Amino acid sequence: MPDDYHLDRPTMSLPSTAHALATLAAEGGEHSEHASLNPYLTGGGALVALLLLLWITTRFNRDR
Repeated sequence: MPDDYHLDRPTMSLPSTAHALATLAAEGGEHSEHASLNPYLTGGGALVALLLLLWITTRFNRDR
């Protein structure tokens, strides 16, 4: 590996990364070309997944 390898890689600092993500989030809603997810379907799926994980956890946590 050459000594100047680190000069070829782009680096981002935390503030510039945060600014880039905030800009992306601010512009994302207006320039979106895909259909958005249904929040009820997303929330329902997350609830079902968490309830399944809770049920599995309680099955393995028996004190018998």
